Amino acid sequence: MFRTALRNVLAHKARLLMTVLAVMLGVAFVSGTLVFTSTLSDAFRNSAQKSLEHVDVAVQPPSSDAAPGAPEATPQVDGKLLGTVARVPGATTVTGLVSGYTGVADKHGKLLGAGLSTRGSNYFPGKNGKDARYPMRDGAAPKGPDQIALDARTADTAGYRVGDTVRISVDGPVRKPKLTGIFTTDDDRVAAGGTLTLFDTKSAQKLFRMPGAYSVVQVTAAAGTSQNALQHAIERALPPGGATVETGKQLADQQADMIEQQMDGMKTGLMVFAGISLFVGIFLIANTFTMLVAQRTRELALLRAVGAARRQVTRSVLIEAFVVGTIAGATGLVAGIGVGAGLRALISSTAGKLPDGPLVVSPATVLTALAVGIVVTVLAAWLPGRRAAKTPPVAAMNSVHAPATTKSLVVRNSIGAAFAGLGIAGVLAATGMDDGRSTMGAGAVLLLIGVFILTPLLSRPLIALAVPVLRAFGIAGTLARQNALRNPRRTATTASALMVGLTLITGLTVIATSVQKGVDKLATDSLKADYVISMDSGQPFSTQLEKAVDAADGVAVSSPLRKEMAETGDGPAVLNGVNGREFGALTQLNFTEGALGELRGNRTVVDGDTARDKHWKTGSRVPMTFPDGKKATLTVSGVYEGNDMFRGFVLDNATLAPHQKHIADDRILVKMAGGATDGNKDALAKALGNNPAVLVADKKDVSDGISHSITVMLNMLYGLLAMAVIVAVLGVVNTLAMSVFERSQEIGMLRAIGLDRRGVKRMVRLESLVISLFGGVLGVGLGVFFGWAAGELIGAAMPSYELVLPWGRMGLFLGLAALVGVLAALWPARRAARLNMLTALKAD
Repeated sequence: MFRTALRNVLAHKARLLMTVLAVMLGVAFVSGTLVFTSTLSDAFRNSAQKSLEHVDVAVQPPSSDAAPGAPEATPQVDGKLLGTVARVPGATTVTGLVSGYTGVADKHGKLLGAGLSTRGSNYFPGKNGKDARYPMRDGAAPKGPDQIALDARTADTAGYRVGDTVRISVDGPVRKPKLTGIFTTDDDRVAAGGTLTLFDTKSAQKLFRMPGAYSVVQVTAAAGTSQNALQHAIERALPPGGATVETGKQLADQQADMIEQQMDGMKTGLMVFAGISLFVGIFLIANTFTMLVAQRTRELALLRAVGAARRQVTRSVLIEAFVVGTIAGATGLVAGIGVGAGLRALISSTAGKLPDGPLVVSPATVLTALAVGIVVTVLAAWLPGRRAAKTPPVAAMNSVHAPATTKSLVVRNSIGAAFAGLGIAGVLAATGMDDGRSTMGAGAVLLLIGVFILTPLLSRPLIALAVPVLRAFGIAGTLARQNALRNPRRTATTASALMVGLTLITGLTVIATSVQKGVDKLATDSLKADYVISMDSGQPFSTQLEKAVDAADGVAVSSPLRKEMAETGDGPAVLNGVNGREFGALTQLNFTEGALGELRGNRTVVDGDTARDKHWKTGSRVPMTFPDGKKATLTVSGVYEGNDMFRGFVLDNATLAPHQKHIADDRILVKMAGGATDGNKDALAKALGNNPAVLVADKKDVSDGISHSITVMLNMLYGLLAMAVIVAVLGVVNTLAMSVFERSQEIGMLRAIGLDRRGVKRMVRLESLVISLFGGVLGVGLGVFFGWAAGELIGAAMPSYELVLPWGRMGLFLGLAALVGVLAALWPARRAARLNMLTALKAD
């Protein structure tokens, strides 16, 4: 039986190739994901460990209770502790680090790097006058507030040389220091495409609002002193609660864990799409083995007649599947290594250079690839093998295939209806829950399974809708419809493969389009301001920008937005400081109680979620403890619907400012006399010094920024789902090839009575088109339903969310399904047309 199975594998090379290809694509995705994430994790881990090679102990600041993004949110180590640490026995080198955002522009004024990857730090010279972390390639270290040093990668990219003037921005205003040095570094942010700017220590402390303080203090142990011993010695020397002390090994382990967690999220996401490809591939494998078994019906019957048991026949089919799965797993592993290398190159070219390192192909990846290929193939082949073993030898030798009984069809449809009903109930129930994601996911899976089981039943009415169109193609169209319905189970299996991919694509598109509409609505409805000014890093900035905006030509009304953290009697509270008089002219909040009025004194408004949670309403008096410890009682004058820009308490800056240690703006809202025009935007940009680190965004820019992110994400998802569509194409090819094989005698007869080769091709192509559109209609319909249901959950957290059906894209997806049908039919149609008429008539 083993030799028979091997002979059968090699006897059908075309089928073998398509099956191997289908499994290989899924396995390549799995192994490529494992290779990519392992490589990335290893590279970042090595880079992080390299940056900590000379750190035996780190003294870090205690956690801050300030609001995220607030000036006080930057934790600090008191500079006085530096001397205390330096006097600890066993400590040789003590380095104080200061760091923060520093945007660097190239010679054309364009910002280098992006967001928080553009960093600034201090040059901390040792006893020899040099900082071992940053060897100077050219020039010298910076001294004084008007000098800086740049990392070599940034300097070379921008074409800067020692002595040049460089435009930078730390907290908003443009600065133009002189470049005195260019240094080399192993910093992982620089390796990933960021920038690093060095100042002397005093200048860095002043710029990053850490006068006399440090972000972290790093300590090197003397020879013979262990990290743990030095850690305990420093802990004993420091005052209680002043800082936390950790060893270099602990920091490296923390960074490794953090990197692993970040990679786990990416790995899970990619694995989901790999699973989808494999799931779709199961349909193709099952169809392939059904076809191979059908071709060997008499052979298997003969084996049964000469003494082979049912188990041996089933085992023969499973051996074939094992061989195919092993080949597919091995080739998928090789292809996956290429996929992993390609993903790393793609990420490096689009999101910044990644740390260098070799491709990591672990034993677990090899075993996973082989196991996935074998298990998926064997599972998909088990049912056809079992069905072949159950066929009576006499019936098989006479080519009598037992049709599905009425009872089996009733059982199948009943089971499918039960699954679909439970799935729909689960999805609908989840839309009314506060956190119904798990319930909705389970319901969606059940509904997909139910529809898959019911697909043979659905095929007849849905394909019947195409009859008027098919009639226009004469006898070829009529035959195509009959052929599509001849084996509903096989047609349904093929259509289901395409259905899964289009369900996901359509659902994601509906969600993305609806979210974009919600974002547009939010920008239009909640903002009256013409422009929103913010830093590229998203961090707070100096009030000097506010003064520059007020002095700009054409500014009618403006208000800075400030964030702070405070305490109420019921817990922490987020405070949003605004200019109370102008705020109403710049925003349009939706109030469920009270009104905005004029915010002054101790009047405040609060978002609805917070008010409901704390049982506050219009007129409520809320005791507030400000950051400086002083207390006041705020009066709620209105309750508004929170959004992405405003959530928490909103009060006048004149009330908030006296309690802030550092005053900085989070954003500035601006309304111009002539509205949002190119001239007004240029005037604002000019008033702000044409600062590359400062963003001047109108409503369209705000919407487009989010739209771009959504589009990029959606295109990535389309690319990942394309694998499933490719597998579905192979499934349609296989089904048509099977159909052509089964109808060889029939095709010969049609040729004999006058149907020419063109008519035969048209018949096969129309059959393929009908099957593909059937799967496309099911996929688009389910995708719309799932998109609507997921939108109900999103709408609970995003009040401006509005369901949008992208009719144009849905039409495009149906067109894609039709294209799949046309392309998949090319080879089977050509093969059918080239059948020898006499040979086909003699076929069994």
